[in-house]
Amino acid sequence: MISLDANTRENKTKGELSAIRGNGNVPAIIYGGKEKNEKISISKKLLKLTIEKENFLSNIVTIKVNGKNQNVLPREVVYDILTDEPIHVDFLRVVPGVKIRIEVPVEFINHEKSPGLKRGGVLNIVRRKVELKCPSEKIPEKLTIDLEGVDIGESFKISSVKLESDVVPTIQGRDFVIATLAAPTVMKEPEKPAEAESAEGEEGAEGAEALADGEKQAAEGDKKEGDKKEGDDKKPSDKKPSDKKPAEAKK
Repeated sequence: MISLDANTRENKTKGELSAIRGNGNVPAIIYGGKEKNEKISISKKLLKLTIEKENFLSNIVTIKVNGKNQNVLPREVVYDILTDEPIHVDFLRVVPGVKIRIEVPVEFINHEKSPGLKRGGVLNIVRRKVELKCPSEKIPEKLTIDLEGVDIGESFKISSVKLESDVVPTIQGRDFVIATLAAPTVMKEPEKPAEAESAEGEEGAEGAEALADGEKQAAEGDKKEGDKKEGDDKKPSDKKPSDKKPAEAKK
């Protein structure tokens, strides 16, 4: 259980509130039950460390004021819009037997024991918190859902969560879904049959042979053109006339 030390405050003006904040404290108020509202202030440093803890608004806090402990439930934290620092907190007294509405976080365990997740399934969380109506002294810390043995296609509804008889969801009349285990968004391509792979291999070999033949023919053509003797490129008019005399015509 979380515990905080607090001091009473008797400020009446905005200037006095600013002075409290300027001294490193945060104004707060405790209300609820038969007792009067109680104005207190809490160290900002300690309050920030407490708020950073998971599920601060769903945990009962013990506040010690002037040596007296009382259990309260954080209901609202007001933040400065510029600095994002807490500037005020409302606490509700925990009065036995009084029912309240509260959002309780959902926790999923045994991810590694889910066959569906092992096969690439995706856990789609519909509700990370569930609002419950329950006695203030019976607030569940969290709702636990076990994923052991869960496969693709299964879903988790509020009926699958064990709750005490006087702890009920505020949504009534339907068994709403908390999460589902869906199939992976990208399915693996099925393996090709051996015959198809063989046929593709033969086609690839034929293509390679045809490519090799084409390259060979092109190479031979280049060789023939390169084997021309000197003078083959000369024009006929450049050749020297023959020294031989033409044969004499027969008389």
